[in-house]
This record gives sequence, structure tokens and C-alpha cells, in this order.
Amino acid sequence: MSVSERDEEVAGTPLHWREAPSVDPARAPVLYLHGNPTDGADFLSFLTRAGGIAPDLPGFGRSGKSSTFDYSIDGYADFLEAFVDHLGLDRFSLVVHDWGGVGLALAQRRPDSLERLVITNCVPLLPGYRWHRWARLWRRAVVGELTMGFTTRFAFRRSLREAFVTRGSALDELAERAWAGFDHGTQRAVLKLYRSASPEVLEAAGSRLGEITAPALVAWGERDPYISTDFAQAYADALGGETRVELIPAAGHWPWLDRPDLVEQIVAFLDEGD
Repeated sequence: MSVSERDEEVAGTPLHWREAPSVDPARAPVLYLHGNPTDGADFLSFLTRAGGIAPDLPGFGRSGKSSTFDYSIDGYADFLEAFVDHLGLDRFSLVVHDWGGVGLALAQRRPDSLERLVITNCVPLLPGYRWHRWARLWRRAVVGELTMGFTTRFAFRRSLREAFVTRGSALDELAERAWAGFDHGTQRAVLKLYRSASPEVLEAAGSRLGEITAPALVAWGERDPYISTDFAQAYADALGGETRVELIPAAGHWPWLDRPDLVEQIVAFLDEGD
């Protein structure tokens, strides 16, 4: 399936996204939301198989990286509301990964618009989470700036290796793409985003997850160094609809890159009838 790229201004922010037509026009379009430090190209294998829309979130990839954008959960939720309105989407499905979990804030605002939901190794909008070691550095004033400033290409790649079980082209491609976009604008966005999100803020941001009643799949790489598998079941318990949990062995933070067969599993779920 052919994937096209678009650049438009949304709510005053230049936005780049990739899209492909849905295999089944009767199904709601799928919105794929990436995390830190990557972009919407994380989901090319999904786009070519099932279609959908994968934006580079503001602050990342080829989208705008303004110093005045609100890099917080609420700020991204406001932006995503504007984006789905820009696209004229009355119904949509969501696939969220890592900080793409800001899409869950959108889903809590518009639960009736959500057709299906996939959560994969996502920042927990739940009680009990404590940030991993890199995030703890980024959240500290001055220390975070120094950490960003002294990050080399080698150190960047080495840190990403921790998040993978396999080695090879998937890791190489992601590391090169992420490093190419890891400019001052993205570094600033990352610092602001993490500093906006204390454990208390994360918990409050998920306080209405029970209002999401769309069928959901939680697919979680078991060997994620950042977020433990405990939060896979915690998400399932917090959601208000029928939810299936799949723990993916021999997979890390980007489980579909370690285990490409997971793409077919997720696509099959998205294609299931109501």
C-alpha cells in the first residue's frame, strides 16, 4: 500500500504526517501516535498493511518545534483535538506508544469517537509510576540541559540499544532517524514534556480512563527497560471496556520492531468487527 506524506498547519503549528488509505473504507481511520525521541515513521509497517494516519507530534520529526507550544499532556490533547477536527474525523481508532499516550487524553475527552484502542509500552497515565533514570535526569533543571548538550551520537545509539532485544536493521534505522531529528527543538520539547509530568500529573491525566469503553488491546514488550509489564495489566484494569492483554516475550520498548509478527496481530485486532 502506498504511503503519502503531507505538511499542513494545524492550530498554528506546522505538522508533518504520513498517511495511507484504509484497507476497509467502512472502518474508522487509525491514528498512530509515537513517543520520544522518534516520529510517525515508527508506524510505516502498519500504514503499509492497514492504512491510517501517523503524525510527527509537535516537537518531533519534521513537525514544528516552537518554543511557545504547550509541551504537556493537556497541550498535546488540545492539539490532537484540533488535528482530528482538521481531518474531519468523527470516528477513529488509536494506536499509542510511549509518549503517544497523550492520545489517551484525547480519548478521555471524546470516548464516543473512539472505535478501537491499542496501547503498547505506553507512558502510564496511572498511579504508581516512577520515571526511569534518563527521565529523572531530564526533569532536573540544568542537569537536563547538560545531559542533552553532552549527548553524542554514540551515546544516543547505545541508550536506544537498551530498549531492543534484537540487533540489526530495525535498531539501526530507528537510531539513525531519531538522531537526525534530535535537534535543539526536540531536546527542548523533551525537557518541557518530562518536566510537566510528575507522577501526580500522570495519575490525574488518566483519571477518566474508565470512560473509554471501546474494545482495547494492550500489547506490551516484556523486556522494556523503562516501563514494567505491571502497567500493562494496570491499563487493562483502568479501562472501561473489554480489554485483552498480550505480553510479548523477547521484545523491548518497541515490541513490533523486535517482533514484526506483532504488526499482523495488531492489525487483525483493528479489523475486528464491533
